[in-house]
Amino acid sequence: YNQISDLAEAHRPKLVLGGFSAYSRVVDWAKMREIADNVGAFFLVDMAHIAGLVAAGVYPSPIPHAHVVTTTTHKTLRGPRSGLILSGQDDETLHKKLNSAVFPGMQGGPLMHAIAGKAVAFKEAMEPEFKTYQEQVVKNAQVMASVFIDRGYKIVSGGTDNHLMLVDLVAQGITGKAADAALGESHITVNKNAVPNDPQSPFVTSGIRIGTPAVTTRGFVESDCRDLGNLICDVLDHLDDEGVKGRVREQVKAICDRLPVYR
Repeated sequence: YNQISDLAEAHRPKLVLGGFSAYSRVVDWAKMREIADNVGAFFLVDMAHIAGLVAAGVYPSPIPHAHVVTTTTHKTLRGPRSGLILSGQDDETLHKKLNSAVFPGMQGGPLMHAIAGKAVAFKEAMEPEFKTYQEQVVKNAQVMASVFIDRGYKIVSGGTDNHLMLVDLVAQGITGKAADAALGESHITVNKNAVPNDPQSPFVTSGIRIGTPAVTTRGFVESDCRDLGNLICDVLDHLDDEGVKGRVREQVKAICDRLPVYR
């Protein structure tokens, strides 16, 4: 935050943007608003990745602090592919600008099927079970992160407080592209992702990003995520071993048969 403050003072931006797609810790939204206020900037947060956690109250909300908050509705919020623009500020001029920017500025006819899907998602997010689900998402992520650390892999930021983790593979000399491909052949879907000071190009990378919302939706609990974390490490430990990948495929199939997407 000191570095952000120094950069803001040096460059005097009109907008300070908060949010992330691969950060596994808790952001201090109040501190970021303070930094924005100190230089007379607007503060905008994109909370797409953590919207469900925020809705359930298991991650701090940026809405009391940011002038504007944007989000998708299809990540941790578990809704349809759509989005939201929110503001908790008592500023009618700002509200009118946002409404005008959406219509007639950018949007034509409303997508009623997406609106209906969002309504269902919001209703589900109000239920006690949704909070239980989001708490399980975080528990599952923390267990998986501990497995990686125990197996000798580095988690950027040293662990996780939310739904995701970024595994740094620089020390192992493995590229994110190769890890992504090998895990895909093992029927485990991750995505290659750049890590801090990455020596590889953005098209190759030196890390993989892993999240737990989808497996938690299937019914995974801590023990399942511990097993899954170990399977991922088995593949990473033996990247070119077809025997290991074959064994992992069978174990993945057994887990998916036990915890299907639809019952």
